[in-house]
Amino acid sequence: MRALIATLSGSLFGLGLLVSGMVDTTRVQGWLDIFGEWDPTLAFVLGGAILPMAIAWRIAEHRRAPLAGGSFPGRPAQKVTSDLAVGSLIFGAGWGLAGLCPGPSLASLTFGGWEGLLFLAAMITGMLLAVPARNLTTLTGLGQR
Repeated sequence: MRALIATLSGSLFGLGLLVSGMVDTTRVQGWLDIFGEWDPTLAFVLGGAILPMAIAWRIAEHRRAPLAGGSFPGRPAQKVTSDLAVGSLIFGAGWGLAGLCPGPSLASLTFGGWEGLLFLAAMITGMLLAVPARNLTTLTGLGQR
């Protein structure tokens, strides 16, 4: 049952990315180009995502467990750390340069050509190198605060 719900949820998410234009790199880059030819249409996508998520969090607060079993994840820490800030900057730079982030990059594989595959390979490589790089900075003292 959980696999079916995950498949349906993922399919709905991917369809939403496609319909909203989040897989269109020129639209995403236009959204990020606030000093040039800014395209505000993705503000509606972002706003449209916040409302149902706020409702879902309210409902989840009053439930003991998810309908499909397991447990709800805990609330994320509200503290802004240097890791969060640096990671956000790197994520934002990649998003701005490529016009894609992880979810839409997977959805764009169906029409992105070799550039989409290259982006996905680079993204996965970065994800795989993140933990060893973090451990290395801790071991060498570069990660000291």
